[in-house]
Amino acid sequence: MITVTTKKLSSKQLIIQGLHVSVEGQEILKGVDLSIGCGEVHALMGPNGSGKSTLGYAVMGHPSYEITAGSVELVLLDGKRVDVLAMEPDERARAGIFLAFQRPMAIPGVRVADFLRHCVTNVRNPDRKEGEELMPMREFRSELKAKMAELSIDPEFARRYVNDGFSGGEMKRAEILQLAMLKPTFAILDETDSGLDADAVRLASESIAKIGGDQMGILIITHHEQLLEHNIPLKTHVMLGGRIVESGGPELAAELHKKGYERIRAAYPEAAAAEKAMEDGRVEVSST
Repeated sequence: MITVTTKKLSSKQLIIQGLHVSVEGQEILKGVDLSIGCGEVHALMGPNGSGKSTLGYAVMGHPSYEITAGSVELVLLDGKRVDVLAMEPDERARAGIFLAFQRPMAIPGVRVADFLRHCVTNVRNPDRKEGEELMPMREFRSELKAKMAELSIDPEFARRYVNDGFSGGEMKRAEILQLAMLKPTFAILDETDSGLDADAVRLASESIAKIGGDQMGILIITHHEQLLEHNIPLKTHVMLGGRIVESGGPELAAELHKKGYERIRAAYPEAAAAEKAMEDGRVEVSST
């Protein structure tokens, strides 16, 4: 059941407070606080295994990630707060939360266009029941064709099976096309630049910038600053040992890309110790 309270705030926001998350009994997130407003771009950076992807999966409702404390809420235009953690994953998607996976799964036999038509219909008509009418084919095709042209994606792409036999770059392009068609209120992009060469990262950065704007809040999880070239973050957050230990502007992302995390580890020894402990007992969880 979705819980709604009426504390007033000024605009749409995704608010994460004191979030603790465990995987197979191992605590990964140890009290994360993060707020993203609609129209804002935030960057989340940190060493491998610091908990960045865990945050995205937990917000989206991955069943392997146990929320042990804290809250995740959507603040609507009228100031009402919606308890995200009370929702099933599909309800979170229909409410306007999107996660682009670092390693998206393949769906053999399901064409990209058919997949997107179902997804778009369900997001725009949250009360639709399975088997009920989808959005008109002519309207969908027109919109899909326009988005693919805008993002410089070959029309043949829509006829292929979802991520089946895709290269790493094609998988990321498919995630960006989903983002463009679904138009979520809040998007979490989990290392969209992972495995891409410099030209592909630049193209991804440009594509994300075309999709964003004042109607979407974006959290870009990344190790590098290239994906931020066309998506200048309002805030850059650094995660270490399962906590956000420092926040700054785009200059912080540039520093981390050039110099790494030694200053951060020295400045936050408790988080650095937690990072080492997490590394020693790391639990691997599939994104599927």
